[in-house]
Amino acid sequence: MDCIIENKDKKVLIDLSKLTDGEILEMKKLGILSDDNKITESVYPSIHQERPPIEKHAVSAPHIINEAYNYQKPSSFSRALRLDLGGYKVLLISGTASVNDEGKPEHIGDFKAQLWRTYLNITNLLEAEGMSWHDVVRTTNYLRDIERDYDEFNKIRTTFYQWQNLDPLPAATGIQVRLCWETLLVEIEVYAICKSN
Repeated sequence: MDCIIENKDKKVLIDLSKLTDGEILEMKKLGILSDDNKITESVYPSIHQERPPIEKHAVSAPHIINEAYNYQKPSSFSRALRLDLGGYKVLLISGTASVNDEGKPEHIGDFKAQLWRTYLNITNLLEAEGMSWHDVVRTTNYLRDIERDYDEFNKIRTTFYQWQNLDPLPAATGIQVRLCWETLLVEIEVYAICKSN
């Protein structure tokens, strides 16, 4: 049975009646499960009473890409996080793909169109924080089939970066992976930094 954690309005997506012995053991060690196998109330770690965690702000662009928790099968991550670090803001954009504002994949089977939509989604997340591709310092590029798609990926990326007049170019890594949805052919993760106003 799924359960609701008190003081939260989001469902736990695991079925507590189907936990393995190993899951129960490890969840108890984490303090998530009580001795009678019930979800416990979350305890704010005491370390953060003495030293508050860094200030983090969730970033979104709901007019172009929906929040991951609103997928048909919810996923627990922020589209992006902004960190404020002494006169600078750092934007960490989660792996972003060709997903629309309803949480549905766009351009199924069309690698090139998916890559352009991915750039559109990332551009809007950057703009939500007053940033642009000129603030991007690193990308991690995940391709479902790097041997088949890398040449087209590099042509489109180079065209996009030239259109943006980027110089120097962001650091980058390209990796072949199996992405979270079978329909997705490319996903990009971005790190951006700029001075705070």
